[in-house]
Amino acid sequence: MAWTTCCPGGEATRGLCRTVCDIRLSLRGRDGQLSRLTYLFYVLFSLPSPVVKTACFSTHFASVKVVTPPVYLDNHATTKPDPRVVAAMWPYFNEIYGNAASTSHRFGWDAADAVDRAREQVAALIHADPKEIVFTSGATESNNLAIKGSLEHVKKRGNHIVSAVSEHKAVIDPLKRLAREGWDVTFVPCDEFGQVSVDEVQRALTDRTVLISIMAANNEVGTINPFGAIGKLAHERGILFHTDATQAVGKLPIDVRADGIDLLSLSAHKLYGPKGVGALYVRRRDPQVRLAPLFDGGGHERGFRSGTIAVPLVVGMGEACRIAAEEMESDNLRILALRERLHAGLNSLEGLKLNGHPAERLAGNLNLSFSRVDGEALMMSMREVAVSSGSACSSSNPEPSHVLRAMGLDEDMARASLRFGLGRFTTEEEIDYAVESVVANVDRLRRLAVLG
Repeated sequence: MAWTTCCPGGEATRGLCRTVCDIRLSLRGRDGQLSRLTYLFYVLFSLPSPVVKTACFSTHFASVKVVTPPVYLDNHATTKPDPRVVAAMWPYFNEIYGNAASTSHRFGWDAADAVDRAREQVAALIHADPKEIVFTSGATESNNLAIKGSLEHVKKRGNHIVSAVSEHKAVIDPLKRLAREGWDVTFVPCDEFGQVSVDEVQRALTDRTVLISIMAANNEVGTINPFGAIGKLAHERGILFHTDATQAVGKLPIDVRADGIDLLSLSAHKLYGPKGVGALYVRRRDPQVRLAPLFDGGGHERGFRSGTIAVPLVVGMGEACRIAAEEMESDNLRILALRERLHAGLNSLEGLKLNGHPAERLAGNLNLSFSRVDGEALMMSMREVAVSSGSACSSSNPEPSHVLRAMGLDEDMARASLRFGLGRFTTEEEIDYAVESVVANVDRLRRLAVLG
């Protein structure tokens, strides 16, 4: 900002205003809190009159952006609900509070209408028919319903399932249980970027394969799998294809028809919606996918998922999907620029390794290993920056990330990793704050390691 045009005090005070500008310029790039306090001190004690103080304060101080810790960079674990989502949900807590299954009065009708709209919004985001959307409590339930429910109707054709070593535990653990029950389960490897190739999936198929389950995008390293090509392969072989798209929906364009997806799992809280609600896409034709419910009791959701629908949560999920459909492209461009800013800022550190595919990855994901530093110790030392050392759903597990180990990282480098998850509400100032914190703490921990 040029001082000759910003000063409201005229020629008499323009020199003082120029000093203010000089102070702001000299402090640019340092800690935002220091800039704010220094400028406030100058305005309060140096300018000649209350009028000039107020005018200069409004002109200069309002443009000083300050980071108020803690900084949230763990958007793969969960996202902040969008205010528009919260606003859409609120009436269904205290005004339109009927049971959507109550068909005898207006309260139930209004609730059912809201659920229908939400179903349409979810379906539109992935190019599905609204009748193909089944609401669940989240992606973990959706994965279990997709895998266990579909097998009940195809077990006469075979008993072989293909998945990948890099899947989320919400897929791996149900498959391990099925293996203990007699199913033949093959976990194909991923490459050094965490990507599962179509060729690896194809080599694993047998004439007894009835289900393929490969995630759309990895929750730890952000690598995007060729799910469209895998879906095409599955349909050519007459095999059901399920994808855990929890991290991908709302961040990547998905067309369940074009991508050959028969079953797709998603969760609202990963796309700025509420926790406690998710959905499962179940293809109705070409082929029609049949599911056996996990539990019985009322026949809700076309008999696939009994239980009273949580109308406020479903409404929130629908609104989150509507916003994502409209703003996905602009969100990705802005978030990608922030991710590159973060990566560039951390590149000054020696021994930095990028984990995941350098190009085919989610815009908001940056997974890095810091050599000679324990990731858990680094994460705990940065109390004001929220990041993750792995999947939040398995963060209590002391073992190093199974995804990073599958990618070929040794145990030390796997333990030296941090996952940064950027999102819709991440700012440049927060990125700069995180860079300063990470660099300072990596340097400190490395010095301590040398002394120790």
